Amino acid sequence: MRAAGIDIGSRTVKVAVMEQGRLAGQRITYNSHDPIEVCRGLLDGLAYDVLFATGYGRHLFKQYQPCTVVTEIKAVAVGSRFFAPAARAVLDVGGQDTKAVALDSRGMVAKFEMNDKCAAGTGRFLEIMATALSFSMEDFVTAAARASAEQKVSPMCAVFAESEVVSLVARGIPRDGLAAGLHRTVAQRVAAMLRRVPMDGEVVFCGGVALNSCLRRLIEHELGLDLVVPEQPQLVAAVGCALLAASSNRQTAD
Repeated sequence: MRAAGIDIGSRTVKVAVMEQGRLAGQRITYNSHDPIEVCRGLLDGLAYDVLFATGYGRHLFKQYQPCTVVTEIKAVAVGSRFFAPAARAVLDVGGQDTKAVALDSRGMVAKFEMNDKCAAGTGRFLEIMATALSFSMEDFVTAAARASAEQKVSPMCAVFAESEVVSLVARGIPRDGLAAGLHRTVAQRVAAMLRRVPMDGEVVFCGGVALNSCLRRLIEHELGLDLVVPEQPQLVAAVGCALLAASSNRQTAD
């Protein structure tokens, strides 16, 4: 039996297929103004017996495709334990939101925190700041990592931070230092969120932003611990979704 999970995020859409407890297939692509068409294209030709959906667009997707929807909190909890069986907390930083989830000894959700509606502390905030500094996202991360000093940026609101960054650049403040300062600000914000939930063991860092090596290092410094980052951290929710689909199908069969 092949169980599929689709994670429809604001920036990317991910699909994972699980078979006999192993990851048998995966697909990742950018989202667009037409997420349903993106989802259809991603699922085209993919063999599966049951489908669960999670993420930003899960309810819209269900209107067009028969499936069961699950929350992102539950999906990342289950997916994180697949990649790190000893995990007791999850930090999920995506395009539009950030989640900190504490897990009990069985891997069930014990407590969670989410950011407010502001983009601060998310992938979108970092993208906006990179653009304001005329960096590609890759160069933005590289610049932050190589900076000899950090330039503090006060406002965390994306709109006000962008305005301050533009003003600081006009005053001749080095872009590398600004990139480093912005990364530090995000790291402090998400670390503070994670501290509000219990961390009694390994902490998994997932979501697309977990690919940002500079941010990972800064968060680890803020927390004083090493994060567990799966090889493809953006797949964690989709894998969790697929595992929940497989579990549900087994229970139905029983």
